[in-house]
Amino acid sequence: MRAEAFTVLALDAEEGVAQRAASALLSIPIENFIAALERADAAPALFDYCAENLAGKPGIADAMAKNASCPVATLEKVVSHFSAAGIQALLDSLERLTSSATLIAALAASPHANPEQRSQITEMQKGVLEEKDLVEAVANVPADPEKRKTLIQRLAKMNVVQRVQLGLLGGREERIALIRDPNKVVQRAVLQSARLTESEVEGFASMTVLSVEVLRSISNNRLWMKNYSIARNLTTNSKTPLDISLHLLPRLTARDLKILAANKNVPDTLRSMAAKMNTKRDEARKDS
Repeated sequence: MRAEAFTVLALDAEEGVAQRAASALLSIPIENFIAALERADAAPALFDYCAENLAGKPGIADAMAKNASCPVATLEKVVSHFSAAGIQALLDSLERLTSSATLIAALAASPHANPEQRSQITEMQKGVLEEKDLVEAVANVPADPEKRKTLIQRLAKMNVVQRVQLGLLGGREERIALIRDPNKVVQRAVLQSARLTESEVEGFASMTVLSVEVLRSISNNRLWMKNYSIARNLTTNSKTPLDISLHLLPRLTARDLKILAANKNVPDTLRSMAAKMNTKRDEARKDS
């Protein structure tokens, strides 16, 4: 693209070439720069040029925030120009965001963050866990007492940003502990981890000690919801919001419907609907 090519030429060692390229850049529409910034293979020179010369133009800073290829050091220069959309792009990319304390601090001072985003940024700036929360977090970790003790000692030294990074990059035992972290951003990091397996999510879906936000996040993941065990575990989890469990009810097998209809730990409405659905299926089989 012309915008990207000229930003590269503007850095040319030959002064005449650099000057002509810099002059040509002035005539290129902002829309062209935004389109170039959206490319996954955008050149570093493009990000640098836009940060230095165009950051205040509508859409430029946000396009940089949305491109995972944009260096964090460059993003730090344009934080004040992010709209709520640009801020959200960074909040959705926790691994990139938590790599820079400077970027987090600058976002905290941004006047463009909406209340929910401001709350998330505030959560990211909190410190270490209390002892009670540490003990509860490791309670379900499948390990011997000594390993649990070691894990508690490690987590006790970590602030929120460090726990987010561990949730993203750590192992299974760390994820099982951190999904119970009282900090919502840490919980989100676990669910965003590229190392998270469906079998782990199956386990999370059945845990009544998890927050409603975690269970709702699982239900919103289309890929995970293709897994019958995850859908069933969410439906039978007494902590799952009723709107989710009722929506999933038709997916249950006859056997699981019968079990749910007799489960006194779930809401009466869900148990009643399971019984009615099971009766209708029995009647339909008899009529066929």
